[in-house]
Amino acid sequence: MNEIVSYFNTIPSSHRSLILVGGITIFWLIENAFPLFTFTYKKWHHAGINFFMTFTTILINFSLAIILLKTSEWTIANNFGALQWLPPMPLWLYTLIGLLLLDLIGAYLVHLVEHKVKFLWRFHLIHHTDTWIDTTSANRHHPGESVIRFIFTTLGVLFVGAPMWLVFMYQTLSVVSTQFTHANISMPKKLDYLLSYFIVSPNMHKVHHHFTLPYTDSNYGNIFSIWDRFFGTFMYLPKEEIIYGIDTYMKPEENNQLKNLLKIPFQKPRSPENNQKL
Repeated sequence: MNEIVSYFNTIPSSHRSLILVGGITIFWLIENAFPLFTFTYKKWHHAGINFFMTFTTILINFSLAIILLKTSEWTIANNFGALQWLPPMPLWLYTLIGLLLLDLIGAYLVHLVEHKVKFLWRFHLIHHTDTWIDTTSANRHHPGESVIRFIFTTLGVLFVGAPMWLVFMYQTLSVVSTQFTHANISMPKKLDYLLSYFIVSPNMHKVHHHFTLPYTDSNYGNIFSIWDRFFGTFMYLPKEEIIYGIDTYMKPEENNQLKNLLKIPFQKPRSPENNQKL
């Protein structure tokens, strides 16, 4: 365990980039071999849109990284945050608790808030406009949403009192998890169901991408599924019934054109046909 902590304490940026690119590549190959759904779409055009948004997310996080670093250093220096107030415990347990709490604030909570606050939903809905969910969809976030998520990540580090090695570990696991849960891969139903008791499984997250309520407002988890089960936001829908997208932007010229996607948060909100929140 000490070796793992040491690695993430000094993880090179090149390794983090390799994990991002390597993860997408591996899941891309798997979903081509064992697809959950057979899509008839221009995969590279679709990927190009999502890669652009992945790049803007990386750029924003890199530009603001000093804030995250200083926040973490401050919590350690001032003995502030949940982890700093816990009694002595094994390192593995300390790590697990830290990851769970970072996932709660930096992922589950921000995701829930983005769905409940209409102004924030305008940015987050770009992620939901994707009608072809695959591994490239993992980081399909409007630049505005990337800033919102960074703020909550920083708040998570502050209230958890997380050291930077734990933050880097969480971010690494988060990247791989989101690529996995968005990948268009077919898994045995029983295996997926079993995984969903511990981590967010592909089929569990796909329910969240169903185009209408109440399923859109469910399964907010990122890495761990415990928070959805604990707070009552877990829902199940057979994969055969899932339709991707958001009911206010189902036309290809609206959800598959980068220029329009970037403008959506600043356009007049639409009246939904199926009780969606805009």
